[in-house]
Amino acid sequence: MKRGVIICLLVGLCRAAFPSAPSAAVEWQVPVAEKILSNGLRVVVSEDRAAPTVGVCVTYGIGFRLEPRGRTGFAHLFEHMMFEGTPAAPKGVFDRVIENGGGTDNADTRFDFTEYFETAPISTLEPVLWLEADRMRGLAFSDETLENQRKVVEEEVRRNILNQPYGGFYWLDLMQRSFDKYPNSHNFYGDFHDLDAASLHDVERFFNEYYAPNNAVLTVVGDASPEEVFEKVEKYFGAIPRREVPPPPDVSELPQTAERQFTETDKLARVPALAIGYRMPPPNSADSMVGAVVGEILHNGQASRLYQALVKEKKVALEVDGGANWPLGSPYAYGGPSLMTSLIFYPPTVTVKQVLSDYQEVIDDLAARGVPEAELNRVGAKMRSDWYAQLETPGSRASILGQLTLFNGNPECVNQIPEEISHVSSSQIQAFVRRYLVASNRTVIARVPSHAESGGREGKGR
Repeated sequence: MKRGVIICLLVGLCRAAFPSAPSAAVEWQVPVAEKILSNGLRVVVSEDRAAPTVGVCVTYGIGFRLEPRGRTGFAHLFEHMMFEGTPAAPKGVFDRVIENGGGTDNADTRFDFTEYFETAPISTLEPVLWLEADRMRGLAFSDETLENQRKVVEEEVRRNILNQPYGGFYWLDLMQRSFDKYPNSHNFYGDFHDLDAASLHDVERFFNEYYAPNNAVLTVVGDASPEEVFEKVEKYFGAIPRREVPPPPDVSELPQTAERQFTETDKLARVPALAIGYRMPPPNSADSMVGAVVGEILHNGQASRLYQALVKEKKVALEVDGGANWPLGSPYAYGGPSLMTSLIFYPPTVTVKQVLSDYQEVIDDLAARGVPEAELNRVGAKMRSDWYAQLETPGSRASILGQLTLFNGNPECVNQIPEEISHVSSSQIQAFVRRYLVASNRTVIARVPSHAESGGREGKGR
């Protein structure tokens, strides 16, 4: 990813399956206004006069899962290519204008989108919009630029995966092991064979097909009215022609019917680790919100059930992390098959069987007893607090609104997430665990130091 992997921001979806009910207290509402340009670009504005700043985000409907067969890593590659300059603004101009104006810029790629975002003083809004429109219009493609960024991406893969302990096995290998269809199960970080085979024509075609205004959402949050922003956006983006975007691939998966277990060796790891992934319910369903809450109950911090049971009480684990659609996604929004992931580091003196047995006890207890009201209220309060915290800053809110609009088509849903969290009940949690957190619906990867493993298969992408 450009300038390091950025853990993605939360994003909300509307779910008609949850009944509406008055909240116990008046919740803060995010102001939202939307306009669709004639070229298909969706523009969302959230006015915020708290400070003379602005957050701008352009979210494109292209991510890991959506890149064509034989183009592994292209979504990631373009996260870098978009900073390589245009005919009107050569390489370096974009960063220089933003940074000299007192702002920052970055980008990240996820399974179903790539986003580019800036935070800056409100006085720089027009230059920022001009720059984003300029690179949406077209890039300065060249063999030199392609070769340079191909090497950057491949070096990033070496640094973050091939030469790192554990190599991201819990988010890269686990997806490949858990799913069967190419969109969900290929090495999305970038296969060297595909990257090396990419021609300038391939790269230009990828840009023309996916980096179109009608495949994007522009969000602006900050010290400006919707009317001001819409006028400026029309000025800079209105003349960019819409283009034909390829239909999305079929990402549906047949139900998993048996547990999948794998062992991978790791010459750099010092202690063994376990990644457990359960297939999640379909996106934008009532069950997916319940899954978000279950993920918090099991994984969120030292008060979580898994940490308390495995680390504090039974001492079979050194650290526990995870959650719904974690770590490269949001539990509130995803565009295709996803996982509830648990990552467990444990002492070399403990066996995989013992860790899984104690882990299963936590799952079984949740299925049998549900969640006491006090615990459910505590977890819900923290989830709502986290949600509001991410909406406070212009850049973070712009990202959330961009993803929300791209996935659901309705940015107003940003204000419904807290209430939906509050509606999740203990009985719904029990039903969710009994249906989804079962052995036949999970994939397990044991990642062990090389000297501790007597056999097993190496992981994909290694």
